[in-house]
Parts: sequence; C-alpha cells; structure tokens
Amino acid sequence: MPRDAAPEKGSPRTKPLRIAIVDDHPIVRKGLTELINHEPDMTVCSESDTAGGGLERIHADHPDVAIVDLSLGMESGLQVVKQIDVTLPDVRVLILSMHDETLHAERALAAGARGYIMKHEAMHNLIGAIRCVASGKTYLSPQMSERILARLTSRGTTQVESAPFDRLTDREREVFTLIGRGLATRAIAQQLALSVKTVETYQARIKEKLGLTNGHELTRAAVSWTQL
Repeated sequence: MPRDAAPEKGSPRTKPLRIAIVDDHPIVRKGLTELINHEPDMTVCSESDTAGGGLERIHADHPDVAIVDLSLGMESGLQVVKQIDVTLPDVRVLILSMHDETLHAERALAAGARGYIMKHEAMHNLIGAIRCVASGKTYLSPQMSERILARLTSRGTTQVESAPFDRLTDREREVFTLIGRGLATRAIAQQLALSVKTVETYQARIKEKLGLTNGHELTRAAVSWTQL
C-alpha cells in the first residue's frame, strides 16, 4: 500500500482542517496541539484521553482527521478506529503510536485507519501524514509501504518477508496470547497440556520469528498485541 504525497499548501480548500486528538498522555496531546495549530490551515478541535470520551467528541465535532493512539490506558485505540469506520466513515483516522509499525500497522489499516505513524517520527512527519490522509490517501512510512507492496506483489514466492505474526503457527499464537494475558510459563504449560520445556521451545521460536532478543521484549510485545 503506497505512501502517497498529500496536496501542497495553497489548495482550493478555504476552511482549515479540523483535527481531533485521542491520546491518554497530556504531554503528548499538548505537543501535538502546538505542532498542528502552528500550521495556518489546520486547527485542533478537540482533545480526549479515553476511548469513550474520544468517540463522544468526534461524533459531536465531526473533524476531518482523528489522531488516535493505539493504547489508551487499559482501552484499545483499535476499538475507536472500528467505531469511527462504521459510524463516521468520512472521518479519516491516523494512528499515532509507540508500538512497532511492523507489528501493528496492517492490523490498524484493516480496522479502518487511513495511516500509521510512530511517535518518534511525529515531529518530522506528522503534518505531512495528516495532509495525506485528509486528501483520502493512505500514509505509511516508506519502509512499511515497501514491505507491504513487496508481499502483495510477490505472487506467493518465499523470497519476500511476510508480516511477523503471519509467521507464527497456531500453537505459537496460543502461547503468545497467553503470555500477553500475564500467564507464566508453567501456567501456560498447564493450560495447554504441554511440558514446561515445550512451552519454552515455543517461546524461543516466537522470539526468533518476531526478532525479539529476550524475555522482557517478548512479554512487552505479547501484552501490546493482546491489549489491541
């Protein structure tokens, strides 16, 4: 899915783009608001720190673009995306997240988002991403765009890397999900009727397939995946 350039400033549009922000970090919201309001053709029309509050404000304000964090405390930003896609399909959603795009971007797009940008890129790329999705196009980083395009055009060859979670077997996904739910290795073994050693083998395979280096990274990725 290519990353298309958005129209330049000075387009025929006369009203500023109205942007809603849904993020549970006050400092992030403040920084985003200042960055966006600095643009003469953009304005932040609402800020929310919860999924429910965000949906309420978005329905009331009907912004052009909604910037939504994937993790909203114990809530999932994906639920916000899905609700907007169903009830307000003309509101373009841009996901802004600390979570690795290679793990979550395609899932967000499938839920109805029009773009995905990681927070560490926001300072340099957020304004362009907003313009892109506001114009009806899809925004992804060049690396993620190439990754998806390569897989779509590979025609089933094994030379192109698939999405990380697509490489997990059903059993590995079961183990990964249980890790994300907070179960220890022995508890996972008991629930799946496996030996502890077998579960440890699955954990090692998951780390290898997802490019994770240790148990802490595995747990963090599993919790992130399970919460979304």
